Amino acid sequence: MSEQLAILICSPSVERPELYSTPLVHALAAHALDAEVEIHFAGPAIRLLAEGVADTLYPTAAREKSIGEFLREVIAENIPLFACGMARAGWIAESEALIPQARAAGATAFVARTLDPAWRTLVY
Repeated sequence: MSEQLAILICSPSVERPELYSTPLVHALAAHALDAEVEIHFAGPAIRLLAEGVADTLYPTAAREKSIGEFLREVIAENIPLFACGMARAGWIAESEALIPQARAAGATAFVARTLDPAWRTLVY
């Protein structure tokens, strides 16, 4: 069994914040099962890594827990967050900063994980 999981979050957008919670919960669940986990962000999903954005998003109308709270749980578990440079250029304004925990990584980094038989991958 593989104990390494790379997650790509690329489809969710700030217009559909409910789509962010599942991949973050899956990352936490895999981590709880002692898997090495990393999360890659691409496309419009990169907006989640813009400073302050995640705290304005809620997965349910009840607004019980923000996506920012889910993200902080992931960060507290030291799960690496990788930001695609091309997505950053397309979706993050020059005046915006990414959260400090976001690391730069291109598409090749995630593709390499998909080609490595030691890693499992999930795409959202």
